[in-house]
Amino acid sequence: MKIVITGSLGNISKPLTEELVQKGHELTVISSKSDKQNEIETLGATAAIGSLEDVDFLVNTFTGADAVYSMVPPNNYFDHNLDLIDYYRKLGRNYAQAIQQSGVKRVVNLSSIGAHLDKGNGILTGAHNVEQILNALSPEISIVHMRPTSFYYNLFGYVDMIKKAGFIAANYGADDLIPWVSPIDIAAAIAEELVTPFAGRKIRYVVSQELSGTETATILGKAIGQQDLTWTLISDEQTLGALVTAGMNPVIAAGLVEMYAALHSGLLSEDYYRNKPAVMGKVKLADFAKEFAVVFK
Repeated sequence: MKIVITGSLGNISKPLTEELVQKGHELTVISSKSDKQNEIETLGATAAIGSLEDVDFLVNTFTGADAVYSMVPPNNYFDHNLDLIDYYRKLGRNYAQAIQQSGVKRVVNLSSIGAHLDKGNGILTGAHNVEQILNALSPEISIVHMRPTSFYYNLFGYVDMIKKAGFIAANYGADDLIPWVSPIDIAAAIAEELVTPFAGRKIRYVVSQELSGTETATILGKAIGQQDLTWTLISDEQTLGALVTAGMNPVIAAGLVEMYAALHSGLLSEDYYRNKPAVMGKVKLADFAKEFAVVFK
């Protein structure tokens, strides 16, 4: 199959590319950075260097593909001029236009847990909007929305806090059950969906392990030699204050706080539990904790 991968060689796209190339598929990987071309080609894929803001580039790259993996790349949450929801909406529209004009009939889109909500999910409103934009395409175009849960690597954001305060504090966690996921498991699920025939619209959740915040802290603490590491639940106001003080865009900070509050209340994961995967991914938190320990030290 001829497959186009977006996301350059990021946490998901790189293992996804490696798996699909190994299985004999013809891969084109989109990257905005020309210095990624050699690395992409070394993996056995073709590099398409260009911007997701350029619809003509997307149309040309998508044309002739049997399937496309679409995702909205991370942006700078500390950019006070960034309208994150508009950023998602714009790229969603670009993808929709390119898919329609190129004639692609199979799309696997990276969405998120909480994307079933049109409000109350904070920054994940962006993922919801992209789903809706793509769903408005012709029903002849088959679309799978992948909804991974909380990424393990988001825990890297607590490294400085642990070093300075000796604990993890957020407006979710502690006794809350958190469904964690590894990008490696997400990549494996996407690879499966890209080559499996389907019709219409489909939602698929991906999860690696469910743990409470306290259990998460215990595993990370053991890996970094802090056996007494704890996860403390703090208020929305305290979390927002910490993010804004750190320099984050206040609107995005508020969106993050709302997202975490929805995870704490159970709102964010209500649809996940209704459609929970029968099988969890292979990568467990204890595996990720080894990477966390390297970064921590």
